[in-house]
Amino acid sequence: MAKTVVVFHSGYGHTERVASFVAEGAKAAIITIDADGNLSDADWATLDAADAIIFGSPTYMGMASWQFKKFADATSKRWFTSAWKDKVAGGFTISASPSGDKLSTIQYFITLAMQNGMIWVGQPALNDGTINRLGSNSGLMAQVGPTSPASDIPQGDLDTAKAYGQRVAEVASKLRG
Repeated sequence: MAKTVVVFHSGYGHTERVASFVAEGAKAAIITIDADGNLSDADWATLDAADAIIFGSPTYMGMASWQFKKFADATSKRWFTSAWKDKVAGGFTISASPSGDKLSTIQYFITLAMQNGMIWVGQPALNDGTINRLGSNSGLMAQVGPTSPASDIPQGDLDTAKAYGQRVAEVASKLRG
């Protein structure tokens, strides 16, 4: 089985909850980007050893959090040596509004993956009103109201997160051969 890692930043616990469902579906390790946008050396080593990396961040003001962007900028050391070339990648985000400009965050993840020579995995699930209710095929999107706690994230979004994690891990396993 492929080694999959979920790396994410969460400001208020919502992204962390989604990350746990993505990781459950992928049977993945979880790495949390801290409040200062940093990872430990051991976390970087875990990412370097992974076959697949799934990125996660809340969408704030139409983009990934600054903590996630700091992490993304730090991947330039991997870019310079092509260390993540041919790893499988995916990504997820959550915001308060049904749109919330989450697509900008997913596109940022896609660009990060492409710059690192990674292979992006989209979300193939059709919107059936529960699974992939927001209709995102580029990656996983979730939504909960602006004053709602993480426990209020719709179960369909969490089920979609689990299915998406499983898909990324399956693609990585197929490519790993």
